[in-house]
Amino acid sequence: MDKSPPIIIRRVRKVARGHHGGAWKVAYADFVTAMMAFFLVMWLVGIASKDQRAAVSEYFKNPSAVEGTAAIPGTSSLGPGGASDKLIPTANALSMPGGIGPRVGEPGEATRNRIPDEAEARAAAAAEDHRQLEALRRELEAAIEQSQALAPFKDQLLIDLTPEGLRVQIVDRLNRPMFDLGSSRMKDYTVEVMHELGKLLAGSTHRIALAGHTDETPFQGPLGYGNWELSSDRANAARRALLEGGLDETKVARVVGLASSVPFDRNDPRAPINRRISIVVLNLASDGATAAAGEPPPQPAAIPQTAVQQAATAGASAAHG
Repeated sequence: MDKSPPIIIRRVRKVARGHHGGAWKVAYADFVTAMMAFFLVMWLVGIASKDQRAAVSEYFKNPSAVEGTAAIPGTSSLGPGGASDKLIPTANALSMPGGIGPRVGEPGEATRNRIPDEAEARAAAAAEDHRQLEALRRELEAAIEQSQALAPFKDQLLIDLTPEGLRVQIVDRLNRPMFDLGSSRMKDYTVEVMHELGKLLAGSTHRIALAGHTDETPFQGPLGYGNWELSSDRANAARRALLEGGLDETKVARVVGLASSVPFDRNDPRAPINRRISIVVLNLASDGATAAAGEPPPQPAAIPQTAVQQAATAGASAAHG
């Protein structure tokens, strides 16, 4: 009898595990993509202006096809709303206030579609206003040369541009005063000059300020009538003559008399040239000062200044025989 020990065979079952197939790579790629998107969003938020961020915020608050309050109205084919069915913003959206700006690769788009701010609009209006006054100056100078009525007095007509506008001064000459001695009554030739100037200024859209000046010679009329009253009366007489020449009354913004307070010739306060009438065709800035005094200008002024007397002070005129 074989008494050898029995042989026990134990079989180990190996269970094969499933192959992962590189799924971790996909998850990692998704993570990297998400991080890239996150940092891209953070970068865009960092370079966006306050208005642009507000527009983006409103866009996500109101992503509908119905009327919304977004800063940039949507361009959906279903109608206005906060969302759009276009992947790329249209040029109209980019050009609106608070638009999200140009697309990558279009560096000039923001400049072309940017709406000028208030300061730029003011500067553009002031530049156009200056151009118009410069053109009017050339027109007046040419008219004085060609006019039979004005040509004899061209040595008494002084035209220049000042910070207040276009200034036309009619000054006295020693043997050719504008007014009777100590009176606001104009000489006949002065009336003719004023009529011609009224015709020339009638076509301008700007308003004017009139100022009268006397020299420093003491003058005392009845009841305390002096150089202040005389300069005011002469300025008002000039206003009436301009209106008779064709100037619309609504174009007159201010009439003032400054006596001898601002002499033309400071070295000789009694010189005839100090007796003058000044007509200032006001620019937008100076006309704004008149509006501040309660007289509405024909159009809003861009930059407020001091009173229109500055326009007269810069070259105002008066007369005193």
